[in-house]
Amino acid sequence: MATFLYKLGRFAFRRRRFVALIWVALLAVAGVGAATASSPAADSFSVPGTESQKTFDLLGERFPGTKADGATARVVFKAPDGRQVTAPAQKQAVEKVVGELKSSSPQVASVSDPYLAKGVAKDGTIAYAQVTYKVSGFELKDDARDALKEAAQHGRDAGLTVEIGGNALQAMPETGATEVIGIVISAVVLVITFGALIAAGLPLLTALIGVGIGVSSITALGSVLDLSSTTSTLAMMIGLAVGIDYALFIVSRYRAELAEGREREEAAGRAVGTAGSAVVFAGLTVVIALVGLSVVNIPMLTKMGIAAAGTVVIAVLVALTLIPALLGFAGKRVLSRKARKAGAAPAGEEDGGKPNTGTRWARFVLRRPVAVLLAGVVGLGVIAVPASSLEMGLPDDGAQPTSTTQRKAYDLLSDGFGPGFNGPLMLVVDGQGGKDPKAAAAGVAATVAKLDGVAAVTPPTFNQAGDTAMLSVVPKSKPSSTETEDLVHEIRGKAGDAARDADARALVTGTTAMNIDVSEKLNDALLPYLALVVGLAFVLLMVVFRSVLVPLKAALGFLLSVVAALGAVVAVFQWGWLADLFGVEQTGPVMSMMPIFMVGVVFGLAMDYEVFLVTRMREAFVHGERPGQAVVTGFRHGARVVTAAAVIMISVFAGFIGSSESMIKMIGFGLAVAVFFDAFVVRMAIVPAVLALLGRAAWWLPKWLQRALPNVDVEGEQLQRHLAPEPAAQPEPAKV
Repeated sequence: MATFLYKLGRFAFRRRRFVALIWVALLAVAGVGAATASSPAADSFSVPGTESQKTFDLLGERFPGTKADGATARVVFKAPDGRQVTAPAQKQAVEKVVGELKSSSPQVASVSDPYLAKGVAKDGTIAYAQVTYKVSGFELKDDARDALKEAAQHGRDAGLTVEIGGNALQAMPETGATEVIGIVISAVVLVITFGALIAAGLPLLTALIGVGIGVSSITALGSVLDLSSTTSTLAMMIGLAVGIDYALFIVSRYRAELAEGREREEAAGRAVGTAGSAVVFAGLTVVIALVGLSVVNIPMLTKMGIAAAGTVVIAVLVALTLIPALLGFAGKRVLSRKARKAGAAPAGEEDGGKPNTGTRWARFVLRRPVAVLLAGVVGLGVIAVPASSLEMGLPDDGAQPTSTTQRKAYDLLSDGFGPGFNGPLMLVVDGQGGKDPKAAAAGVAATVAKLDGVAAVTPPTFNQAGDTAMLSVVPKSKPSSTETEDLVHEIRGKAGDAARDADARALVTGTTAMNIDVSEKLNDALLPYLALVVGLAFVLLMVVFRSVLVPLKAALGFLLSVVAALGAVVAVFQWGWLADLFGVEQTGPVMSMMPIFMVGVVFGLAMDYEVFLVTRMREAFVHGERPGQAVVTGFRHGARVVTAAAVIMISVFAGFIGSSESMIKMIGFGLAVAVFFDAFVVRMAIVPAVLALLGRAAWWLPKWLQRALPNVDVEGEQLQRHLAPEPAAQPEPAKV
């Protein structure tokens, strides 16, 4: 592979105008496609195989014209202190708002009257009107949301406290200025690392081109492949981070080759042949981790993973072809002005021949491997302790900041009707083919009403055919509690038995039940997903490093960094430690998707540093250096670049901490912390300590496995033989 990539790098350097033109054309085509494509599909969330999803599908068949997952809004009214919403003046104000809501938008399906639908609390101080829409929250138009807010404001003008809950106000999250700050920090780090604006600008430019092509392609193919408008969020986040990192490693190796006195085209070929091999396999690990998200069998998560994987593939291709082409245009301006004037210093050495920081750190670790190893493992272990208290769930309005109208509506409904009122369960009795569907529904309702955790059960509502009924079940506990989760399982068991006795079946759905089903599905998929991703990557790393222990150490180090990152997430978002510093206004359960998402994304990214750092050590070992010397060589050439790459990736992810959406804020924090732990503790401390203790055993591979595994020549041994000059022909001895 190294030889092929070497030739590819030289070709891209020589034909730089042709290569650059191709990438510019691809960007233009993708941009035109995105600009002319139809509107992106609305975000839909389905979970095949779960009871909640099966029930939603059944409701679509039995109740045509209704949308089971349509957006809803609960407009909550509270009378002024000392008054009630049933008083004439307050009742008139409420009814006026309800009337406005009914005619506010053609997307409105129905609006309940609090006084006719038993929507008034027992003490008479709080009431609510339920607004149901014909479309989902993501499909709701802005004018419908604006009309909802205007109607609520008219109620406030009349002296009432009016707040709005439900998913009708759901909107695309805002990331804020911190995302831009992350890009700026990346640029500063690149300038400091390279000391030249041209060299610093190349990774940023190529990463933006790669992300532009990837995101534009997702937008262009959105309606064809049913990609939602939020699918590009993960693609942008991952594509930008790896795009900068991959280009950074190619440019750094190119500068090192120039420093050794090679011609520019030869330096480009060698850079792509060596560092490019690491880029290919690092990209493969990320792609495996992202595509592997499909095993969870949640379509939205699968599409996000595949779209992000496609962007990573583009980032790899950009690094292998566009970077050497642009290096051809840049000339020696990729070197700092001082280096161009004085002649580049030998790679890895600072002024005066003094060993660089990476060399000094590696020698320190080699002198004290046990102390460094224990410090790293114990430190991450302590940070991981909060992960033992991990509570998972999907966020509802109760997780919103207390300053939002959604949270205020949630609290008012809890005060007036009980905490379970915010998460009612939808119970569906399917009596099709049975003898008496109405009797079956009545029997199920009576059974459920007797359960300890149930506060109320509404009378059955039948479809036009009279064979399917809907009932609303209000729990006594709040939606995100374990008591409600237990109640859902209890209802499914006892209501199911009662329905079967009446020749029918009972199914539970609704937002709360769907959240519970999704959480359980994600938990069940975590171990198989972890085994699949780590197993495939383990084999891939064995091929790369020709070793058994190095991939094993890489996988164990990754698990340690991920558990530590989950511990940090629990401490901040669940326990509230340093919550103000990170803008966390409301603590609560950790999003159910977080563990499996972190495993997938962080594993792929963590292996980047493993591949980039350890392949240089493997290269030095193969070329004759002792194990300890190889570790020092790897750090002398790679530590500064890996550090810069990690800081850049942390900056990109940390930029999403400023998002207004708690889910994206949590993902940005979790990924940034995980990369920090993995890059600076695991790869920069634990890895050299373990390699120092293992010595030559680190590179051991059974002979039968050596024969079975393909030799991809990541360390460039075959490339070195390919480039070695032919030995001079020896003259024939003279005949006597």
